[in-house]
Amino acid sequence: MNKTIFVCAVTCLSFVPAVHANPMSRRATITGSGGNGRCTIEVSVDHAAEVEISGDNGLLTTVAGQPAAWRRFQCNAPLPRNPPDFRFVKINGRGTVRLLQDPRNTGGRAVIHVSDPQGGRGNYTFDLQWGGRNGGGGNGGGWNGGGWTPGPPDPRPGHGPNPGGFPTARAIQVCQNSVTDRLNQRAYSSVRFWRIASDNNSGRHNWISGTASAIRGHETTWFSFSCSVDSYSGRVHSVDVRRR
Repeated sequence: MNKTIFVCAVTCLSFVPAVHANPMSRRATITGSGGNGRCTIEVSVDHAAEVEISGDNGLLTTVAGQPAAWRRFQCNAPLPRNPPDFRFVKINGRGTVRLLQDPRNTGGRAVIHVSDPQGGRGNYTFDLQWGGRNGGGGNGGGWNGGGWTPGPPDPRPGHGPNPGGFPTARAIQVCQNSVTDRLNQRAYSSVRFWRIASDNNSGRHNWISGTASAIRGHETTWFSFSCSVDSYSGRVHSVDVRRR
């Protein structure tokens, strides 16, 4: 029975574009000094991906298509919590690149969505720019020589840590963590995610669904899963994991 399920799962997956949503983290290379703040990011994207920048940390998540890849993440200073005169500038790329979350409204987190509609990979380069390397309205973090030290939360209404909603990349990540925990409780290990889809047009809840495989003993088992993630807080409301 398991062999039949495995063959069926592999056959079905051959007709479905793979989505590798495991986020890839990267630390910025800090070079230069003086003047205004600037980060230059370059990524390679097959279909769709999200880039999240916070301080000198970057998170690249594949939303659809083959795995996206980092090409460059270079800054002359970490992105502050409240960057003054913030600007998002697309430098090159054949598809669309848009700013989903402005770091001035999210406590210093910038989220960028990259859409590459053509076949094959496309390289995309964009800048995050801001004025006053030490600016930030009095609540910015700072570069202390050993790492990025975040400032206190912005007390203004609507400027908390998640006023713009929870990024899709993070919603996928917390769903994956919940699915992995659920399978580990059933004595499965080596959990791998093969296909993931997100629907964030259903009100407050972000629905994440997909396919995963896991190993118990010497057998690989395939699962279908779905999660309901709060679009604002990122809390997982429900997790459903079933054998295929």
